[in-house]
Amino acid sequence: MAGESVDEFLNRCQQSGDAAYGALRSVLERLEDPKTRSSARIFLSDLYKRVGSSDTCLQKYHFHIQDIVLDQYEGFQSRKKLTMMVIPSIFVPEDWSFTFYEGLNRHPDTVFKDKTISELGCGNGWISIAIAAKWLPTKVYGLDINPRAVKISWINLYLNALDDNGLPVYDDEKKTLLDRVEFYESDLLSYCRDNKIQLERIVGCIPQILNPNPEAMSKMIEENASEEFLHSLSNYCALQGFVEDQFGLGLIARAVEEGISVIKPAGIMIFNMGGRPGQGVCRRLFERRGVRVTQIWQTKILQAADTDISALVEIERSSPHRFEFFMGLSGDQPICARTAWAYGKAGGRISHALSVYSCQLRQPNQVKKIFDFLKNGFQEISSSLDLSFEDEAVADEKIPFLAYLASVLKNSSCFPFEPPAGSKRFCSLIAGFMRTYHRVPINQDNIVVFPSRAVAIESAFRLFSPRLAIVDEHLTRQLPRTWLTSLAIEGTSVDTSADQVTVIESPHQSDLMIELIKKLKPQVVVTGLAQFEVITSSSFLHLLDVTKEIGCRLFLDISDHFELSSLPASNGVLKYLAENQLPSHAAIICGLVKNKVYSDLEVAFVISEVDGISKALSKTVEVLEGHTAIISQYYYGCLFHELLAFQLADRHAPAELSVTENGDTSLIHMDVDQSFLPIPRSVKAAIFESFVRQNVSEAEVDVNPSIKQFVTNNYGFPTKSSTGFVYADGSQALFNKLVVCCAQEGGTLCLPAGTNGKYVAAAKFLKANVVNIPTESSDGFKLTKITLTKALESVKKPWVYISGPTVSPTGLVYSNEEMGVLLSTCAKFGAKVIIDTSFSGLEYSSTTWDLKKSLDASLSVSLLGCLSLNMLSGAMKLGFLVLDQSLVDAFHTLPGLSKPHSTVKYAAKKMLALKEEKASDFLDAVSETIKTLQGRSKRLKEVLEKSGWEVIEPEGGISMVAKPKAYLNKIVKVKEGEVELKDSNMRDVFLSHTGVCLNSGSWTGIQGYCRFAFALEDSEFEKAIESIAQFKSVLGN
Repeated sequence: MAGESVDEFLNRCQQSGDAAYGALRSVLERLEDPKTRSSARIFLSDLYKRVGSSDTCLQKYHFHIQDIVLDQYEGFQSRKKLTMMVIPSIFVPEDWSFTFYEGLNRHPDTVFKDKTISELGCGNGWISIAIAAKWLPTKVYGLDINPRAVKISWINLYLNALDDNGLPVYDDEKKTLLDRVEFYESDLLSYCRDNKIQLERIVGCIPQILNPNPEAMSKMIEENASEEFLHSLSNYCALQGFVEDQFGLGLIARAVEEGISVIKPAGIMIFNMGGRPGQGVCRRLFERRGVRVTQIWQTKILQAADTDISALVEIERSSPHRFEFFMGLSGDQPICARTAWAYGKAGGRISHALSVYSCQLRQPNQVKKIFDFLKNGFQEISSSLDLSFEDEAVADEKIPFLAYLASVLKNSSCFPFEPPAGSKRFCSLIAGFMRTYHRVPINQDNIVVFPSRAVAIESAFRLFSPRLAIVDEHLTRQLPRTWLTSLAIEGTSVDTSADQVTVIESPHQSDLMIELIKKLKPQVVVTGLAQFEVITSSSFLHLLDVTKEIGCRLFLDISDHFELSSLPASNGVLKYLAENQLPSHAAIICGLVKNKVYSDLEVAFVISEVDGISKALSKTVEVLEGHTAIISQYYYGCLFHELLAFQLADRHAPAELSVTENGDTSLIHMDVDQSFLPIPRSVKAAIFESFVRQNVSEAEVDVNPSIKQFVTNNYGFPTKSSTGFVYADGSQALFNKLVVCCAQEGGTLCLPAGTNGKYVAAAKFLKANVVNIPTESSDGFKLTKITLTKALESVKKPWVYISGPTVSPTGLVYSNEEMGVLLSTCAKFGAKVIIDTSFSGLEYSSTTWDLKKSLDASLSVSLLGCLSLNMLSGAMKLGFLVLDQSLVDAFHTLPGLSKPHSTVKYAAKKMLALKEEKASDFLDAVSETIKTLQGRSKRLKEVLEKSGWEVIEPEGGISMVAKPKAYLNKIVKVKEGEVELKDSNMRDVFLSHTGVCLNSGSWTGIQGYCRFAFALEDSEFEKAIESIAQFKSVLGN
């Protein structure tokens, strides 16, 4: 346009909108060149003088220049006005943007001064320029998806950065607007995100889409697109995939979530929002995303006459929601969309509220972690997210946990191995809390974790087997009824079995408890203290002295007095422990139930300063429970961590609070029934969603219908209305309750040789009458009709345990026909049957069971299972027991079962739905996992056979058995010298040479055969293979 006159320029513009835009681009090119900038600015002054601010200019020349008066706004002292240009393809400044700027002016000057700011949907850039002119921020990024809007914004920036003579206009800091403002084409905050720009303020006057155009975003957004398309782009876009889409707020919802990722922790987001969806909906958009929201300005504006609100009428027709409109500008009572539509059609003018909201993240770093997790493939959870809390204490507890869980799921492909006695991190945090807040000098080795207080108490009784125990009446509710009805007191004539525990209830008062202890002389005492007794340590001391004197063990429960608080109340028991070592005959029980969010989420721990007692309790929880739910440990671990972090920042030295992983963490665990293969994205989503949801309905955590469907579809197992369904955090606790049922009936538990060693150990620990059914290597150590018949001929009241379809630990598979034969054999002898499917679901070739055809009407069959391996969920487990009706009453007389938390059932229901609906990503993950396991089994078999092992090749699952044929009864080298290698020392010798933990023949129940679990992380599996191959060096030359 060099040398072009104003008339020539206007003639070009008059031809069409595209011609006018082309002419304006040539002006921008001259403005961008420092050599021609001044003359180009003078040209624009001449142009404005020629066309003025007449509205006809826009129709005739396809552009319009106007002054926006600023001195009407409070506090504006420097510029009186801005000169701004618009073209048809971008928004003309209107009531929405003026109201928005009015709201911005309600903030103190310090909110924007020296800050890095971004304006979303900047249009012709006037608000970005006005912010820079008034508050002198460090930088303002004006962003718009419309490329023509960005070019016009740059022209407007030069229009106001230079005066009519083309000279720079300097502010009080000797800078021009060109130093403070930049404009870029950007879909919301993508420019800032891609360029890693962290913002202190985000402002946006973003359209609310009343009738979204699904095709609006499907076209390539180009600068030379039609004016109509580019203008609609500023007002409409495709649905954003948010629940707020139904209210026309999807784009704002996406802006908030993108804002969370680029806003600095103390940053503020300010948005303009129409009140049509209702103030409650508008506020909830922010609050459920962890944002505190304040309405700083509100007015009413007339609804544009050409805006069709029929879509809102349809939403009201199909939902209980009501939108908010007003009759004219003076109406103060809201009317719904249907009434507003009718009123408008009859010639009335309708209006709606227009509000400016100021928003800040309530816990910025944690909320950022949550959304960072969601945007990495978990966006579908966003609609379930609810970080709105009326109680700040609830928010302070739950948001950090969600952030921690998000980081675990994002950064870890699976849940790590944790000792059955409790996560090392969790135990360290408990010990750290006790040291920091109560000065009790314990370490993580003094702590054993249990699923609940009731389980801890029952486990203590199972371990010490007292003939007589006295228990606080508040703590007896979860104990077996038989313990509370027997009587084994010296001098009485009641005959009891040698193994029977007798529990006497005691009043909840220490002096009465002490009197009973002196008179009855029990072997174990379990008690709490009344509130008035725990203030000092005198009652505790008296209990310690009396129990020591008569030689009984004391378990003191402090659950009711243990506070997860930065200012815990005085506790006489903990005061004593701060200055004295806990005596060898005493232990402390503490049930953690006092969280602010989940009244039914419990974890318990026991403190003992005797190493032998701690180890014995650890073995007990491993045998009886298998583990304590890892997510529950994470939850309370977060509470302890937050309290320790608070103390650390307050007044304590970091060295005292360092959390270290004690012990050898380099061991490779091929001895656990857990998969360490990657957890699929959809399963992680189900786990996370179970915690982000609030107000979950009973139906959403009722897993009965899903489990019924699961056992029917996978095993053809029939259920009736009288069938019992019982759940736990794993299948082992359920198996143990069945063992107790068997024992109470006087039955004999029949376990095939080659049964999972945990189950065998548990049955013996519970003192059940156990018979071992021999199996043959030629049958793959599976049961056959012959071996089962031979065993049952000599057994009274048999209870037969069968692992299948996949057998643990051999990995062989029972066919439907084989299972039918075994069930028929059991029916012939009237045996009760426990079918354990816990290790199934990962068969290498298709295995279909239809048990319905094999079940005799008189046969009592219970189906045990666990959603873990088959759901690829790792340590996240839901044990289930489909109980034969003949056992329902007996089973429910056995209290103490730790029930899974509602979040576990919610996640399990989601995972079962993935399987039922044949979700492609989940089924693909299952197929890939099976392929990986089969490949590993073949590779491990090859390495073992080359190293002198005799291998039984598995047909499914995560483990296999092999016999060290070349090593047994041979003299091998160990650190202490040489030993003869046998079943009894195989595990220890192999571990010392390889760092690999396996299960020996004494665990598998098959003489000489060891168990290898191979569902390890890739790197761990490779290390294991290398170590196994090197083991042959123990034989020497």
